[in-house]
Amino acid sequence: HPPSPLPPRPRLLQSLGSCSRRAATYAASSPSPSPPGWPRPLRYAVLGAGFAGLSVAWHLLKQSPKDSRVSVDVYDENGVGGGASGVSGGLLHPYSPKAKLLWRGGEFWKESMDLLRSAEKANGTAGSDGASRDDEALIWRRGILRPPTTEKAADILLENAQSCLQSCSLQVLDSDAAQRLIPGLRVPLNLAIYMPLALNINPRKYLQALFSACQNVANEASASSSEQKEFNLYNEHIDNLHQFSGDYDAVIICLGGKASSLPELTNKLPLRTCRGVIAEFRLPSDTVEKYGSRSPSILSDAWLAFQGPRTVSVGSTWQWKSDNHDPSVSNEEARSAMEELLPKASAVYPGISKWDYVRARAGIRAMPPLTANGSLPLLGCLNDVIGERSNSAFWLVGGLGARGLLYHGLAGKLTAKAVISSDENMIPSEFTCWKRV
Repeated sequence: HPPSPLPPRPRLLQSLGSCSRRAATYAASSPSPSPPGWPRPLRYAVLGAGFAGLSVAWHLLKQSPKDSRVSVDVYDENGVGGGASGVSGGLLHPYSPKAKLLWRGGEFWKESMDLLRSAEKANGTAGSDGASRDDEALIWRRGILRPPTTEKAADILLENAQSCLQSCSLQVLDSDAAQRLIPGLRVPLNLAIYMPLALNINPRKYLQALFSACQNVANEASASSSEQKEFNLYNEHIDNLHQFSGDYDAVIICLGGKASSLPELTNKLPLRTCRGVIAEFRLPSDTVEKYGSRSPSILSDAWLAFQGPRTVSVGSTWQWKSDNHDPSVSNEEARSAMEELLPKASAVYPGISKWDYVRARAGIRAMPPLTANGSLPLLGCLNDVIGERSNSAFWLVGGLGARGLLYHGLAGKLTAKAVISSDENMIPSEFTCWKRV
């Protein structure tokens, strides 16, 4: 079940603890009164409960000094995974569309895997697909197959496949081998790249499990006599940053495409917004044929993320400069998305024509600028960018774009270290150089 939010927070910090204690059934237990001589609690506000926000919250709780008092409050008007993160595709691997290992791809991959394992542990499904029903799983460990559709793409994929991570290897398959993995697959060029260790994640279930993991960390710490940690969720609309000024030691903005709409950040972030629509299909119950229980998902000009033998999500469209944050999709928008996505999906998996359309959902990606190292998340302290004096330090984790699942682990870890130490130099300059452009 999705975590329940706390009631609207009282304005004054002195009241926040009592509010949290009243809500102990759905937030981490509030710490008991501090012994004499204990330092005041460090208070952190995390704006956004998607991939970036919950990664930052997790690492703030895990990395805070021992024998410390820490309070982490997460704010999201739509709850956990209610924004674009909750409707993302869920395919996880450390490679570019051309199968080239991304800059620091191994590190991104490792940190994301660490967070996934923590979420699985909290969910009680570590190491398995994690559900009695396949379509209810948290993670599907069946790999991803990429069949190129042009000679140029095939040449590039073949060249890049020579360099890969051992922890997420690439295998070059011919048509017969690829079709043994996915019966009915069309392999136009007798070549497919297989990523056997790549994952297909249920984004919303993963985020709910990661939220539970954060609660567990806070509860376990507060049960000890040497440290106190508190973790809360507030279902509250964020109008501006001024409403948090002075209440917290640090405020970390993880709002994706909505970050630029804050008045303090309007026209100050080099982000472009892009709305993406994902369509969900189901195989009719009276159809004998079904997708293989161990067959991988498919990544081509469109991607097909299979969640069991009878459910698949197909994506995604790219509507640039959109400011439509509504996750619901109109009939007209859904029809337009189907016209774009189905021919691409059918080019590699003709059997999709037998599947019934169920619904469509959408989210806004916050796309960062292209750098010499690729499109990297925007991290760093915002006090100079905002240009206003405040008793709080403001930080950004933004621009995860279409790679939120891959980027969120390392981005959250680096930011938490910098926030705790009040030192932006803890973050590699490649992630903060956007402020100098």
